[in-house]
Amino acid sequence: MSHKRIPKRKAVIAAGGVVALGAAALILPNAMASQTDATEGAAPRTVKAAEASDLASQLAELLGEDYAGGYYDAGKQQLIINVVGDNNNVILAEKKGAVVREVDNSTAALKAASQTLKTEATVPGTSWAVDPRTNKIQVTADSTVTGAKWDQVESTVKSLGEGMATIKKSAGEFKTFVEGGDAIFGGGARCSLGFNVVADDGSPAFLTAGHCGVAAAEWSDSEAGAPIGTVDAATATFPGEGDFALVKYDDPATVAPSTVNTGEETVDITAAADAAVGEAVIRMGSTTGLNEGEVTGLDATVNYPEGTVTGLIQTNVCAEPGDSGGSLFTAEGSAVGLTSGGSGDCTVGGETFFQPVTTALTATGATLGAGDAGAGAGEEAGAGEEAGAGEEAGAGEEAGAGEEAGAGEEAGAGEEAGAGGDAVGGAEEHVGDQAGEVAEDGSGLTNQ
Repeated sequence: MSHKRIPKRKAVIAAGGVVALGAAALILPNAMASQTDATEGAAPRTVKAAEASDLASQLAELLGEDYAGGYYDAGKQQLIINVVGDNNNVILAEKKGAVVREVDNSTAALKAASQTLKTEATVPGTSWAVDPRTNKIQVTADSTVTGAKWDQVESTVKSLGEGMATIKKSAGEFKTFVEGGDAIFGGGARCSLGFNVVADDGSPAFLTAGHCGVAAAEWSDSEAGAPIGTVDAATATFPGEGDFALVKYDDPATVAPSTVNTGEETVDITAAADAAVGEAVIRMGSTTGLNEGEVTGLDATVNYPEGTVTGLIQTNVCAEPGDSGGSLFTAEGSAVGLTSGGSGDCTVGGETFFQPVTTALTATGATLGAGDAGAGAGEEAGAGEEAGAGEEAGAGEEAGAGEEAGAGEEAGAGEEAGAGGDAVGGAEEHVGDQAGEVAEDGSGLTNQ
């Protein structure tokens, strides 16, 4: 495959095409029921969003069974911690700077209720996640859940007891998406690249949605082009405990920097981080470009037509077909999630779910944040003059979808996208250009 030298600024991670809106980031178990403010005289400190998850983990260990989750108040820049019972360590938690709230539902009780939902209300088109701000489980049913199915879900929610869960209807349909956009192509399907990583054997690779990884073994950066990457079959997970897959670049000299190009600037991805409920996050997708929102739930369960997926992050960030597999990250440069699926669109909104990046990295053995994957060291490595950030980043001139991705010269992510490129500019130009025919096998994939 030919390569073209490009400026460092344009070395980016592709956030391309196939979209299964989906899954979720590290929300701290929710809370907000009856509560008391921090003890009199306590002075909660301001906490940066990037610190919230780590502090919450420390407090969870400190409080033990009395810890009932937490969330981040972005407006006040405070970490809110939920507790049940009378715990002598509450004062210690307050001294660490958290706001402590008393709630009724323990983490154990919420987990038990979630298990009941799994056993008795696993209906396609439903999802549930703990909302720490209400200290309840939020159950959502999409437009396909009607009649006896709705009655089944509603009665299960009621059986959990008052104050344990709420249920609401959502417009649209929970599904994975594969169509439109600057993308990677395989087996007649189109998907998006999430984050470039280094595989456990030191080779350059990238993470994408698992429903893409199980759809095809080889992926190309253009619709008719030769494959540039092969799925590590052992990592492809969907449905089940996640929605992720690792794709290894076929050329071991590929320079795969961990960056995301927003169209305005390049964001260096320096680490992976768990999500926290209330945390502000940014999603990059080839159909709808850059969109912002916040994490609304953690450890979400989604019942797609293809099966149940657990352990996702729930957000209110909009997404549409073509955004699947794309990156969810923070303004500080932390990788948070991979777009899995959801409902709605960027006109009416909706629920979206993301695969936590931390979980995907642990499962695949990959690492994030190395800009010198592959060749790594200069001209003799076959990756250009500055292999660390690489003038020929990603997979070169046509990485991600490139000029010949079949979506126009700047299809959704620009022509030099690192396996993507300027992933925002022109995002609307290509929508529907190659939407294809939706397969009738219930897979949610789009035939090319």
